[in-house]
Amino acid sequence: MALDPAVEIERKFDVENDTPLPSLMDLPGVGSVDQPAEHHLEAEYYDTEDLRLASHRITLRRRTGGEDAGWHLKLPAGPEERHEYRKPVRGSSKGVPKALLGLVRVHIRGAALVPVARLSTRRIVHRLRGTGGEVLADLMDDHVQAEALHPASSGRQWREWELELVDGSRDLLDAGESVIAAAGGTPAAHGSKLARALGGAVPAAVDGVAAVTPGGTAGAVLLAYLDEQVRALKQQDPQVRLDAQDAIHRMRVALRRTRSVLATYRSLLDDADAVRLLRGELKWLAGVLGTARDAQVMHARLREMLAGEPADLLLGPVERTVEVELGGGYRKAHAKVLRALDGQRYFRLLDALDSLLAAPALAPRAAGPADRVLPALINRDLKRLWAVVHEARNHPAGLGDHPALHEARKVAKRVRYAAEAATPIGRKKVVRIAEAAQGLQKILGEHQDSVVTRDLLRRLGASATQQGGNGFSYGRLHALEQVAALDAEARFRAEWEYFPTPLKKK
Repeated sequence: MALDPAVEIERKFDVENDTPLPSLMDLPGVGSVDQPAEHHLEAEYYDTEDLRLASHRITLRRRTGGEDAGWHLKLPAGPEERHEYRKPVRGSSKGVPKALLGLVRVHIRGAALVPVARLSTRRIVHRLRGTGGEVLADLMDDHVQAEALHPASSGRQWREWELELVDGSRDLLDAGESVIAAAGGTPAAHGSKLARALGGAVPAAVDGVAAVTPGGTAGAVLLAYLDEQVRALKQQDPQVRLDAQDAIHRMRVALRRTRSVLATYRSLLDDADAVRLLRGELKWLAGVLGTARDAQVMHARLREMLAGEPADLLLGPVERTVEVELGGGYRKAHAKVLRALDGQRYFRLLDALDSLLAAPALAPRAAGPADRVLPALINRDLKRLWAVVHEARNHPAGLGDHPALHEARKVAKRVRYAAEAATPIGRKKVVRIAEAAQGLQKILGEHQDSVVTRDLLRRLGASATQQGGNGFSYGRLHALEQVAALDAEARFRAEWEYFPTPLKKK
């Protein structure tokens, strides 16, 4: 999806109608201020009936007038920073553009978007330029008339100033705030014009579960970790739709972490059947993402290998074949991901995760002290890791890809996530276990990548031969991958010698 955001960094200020504008020439770095430019803006804001976007500090509007008429979607991206996505209005259509709709689907899911407010703004723009004529910032003097449409019709009017950076620094914002404060402006009580227009109708901001404190319960630690992963999942959803770099990987990791800790700490939750069903749905979505991710990993891996090969050893259209096979495979897999993210099954999964965090059914064991309850559950996974590693190490090194190596990777990953979730209990050994398990996972992940890539190379080589081509280069790459796998296996055996022992009971 070709949709690049504009980064919006600004501060808003409430001012009285008769407050005079301060001298902007006094701000550091400002060499001149353009003549004021006046615009008349009309905007209609859209949200669900229960204002889900507003509760996540997201605004979606259709604006006419000014220099940027069209559809605007603003997503929070950090303190004082939002990412704004824009699409022009197409003819007489008033429907929300599909590209923007996709970026909020994780929040609205199957709900309809309806107009919730209309704003008319008389804006006077004061453009601040540096000594070289570059645009540093804009100060907007806005006189707003707002009509809330939901849940009941009501009107408001106010005046506000917005100081928005263009090419200036945050130091300019700090200086501007001081000058504006001296002139009688105060930091805005609302984060957006929409929030002010809707007033008390906006649901409380979604801030997640309570932070874990030292000496907290096992249930509190589990819920805090789950909340962190669900937030990561929702954050990556629009990035996956935009096909942003590493977005599929990050979303998949959030799903795997969630599924893994639900397995390790399942005894802390009261409804075993619900947990099992939830884990099944997490596995489904991670699998959909996995097809696309595997294509990405193999593509990058083979590109790097091909770049290091002498030209006279690349016989036939090897590079083109890899690009067609894996590039095309990724595009098909990504299209499948997008269909899944627009489906009811995904929406139900999101609903289930939200319900788990909002009203968790905790078992009695979850009320126990985390530093006593969680180590025993981690040790249970460690015992399983010891067993699969023992099986893998008993297989003679260098004689093939024993399934126990893949199983050891999966169990090491589970140990890692269990230990990461338990880090709030403050035991240094938990951190060491998490780090050691991550090291094993990485090494065995490289081994598994080699297994999957060799399967592809074997198939491409056979296909080339059957079509009268030359399979030499695929065989050579296969051999290089075999060497890489043997190296990973050797490093795994060496790394295991230093793996921490189980946790002791308190």
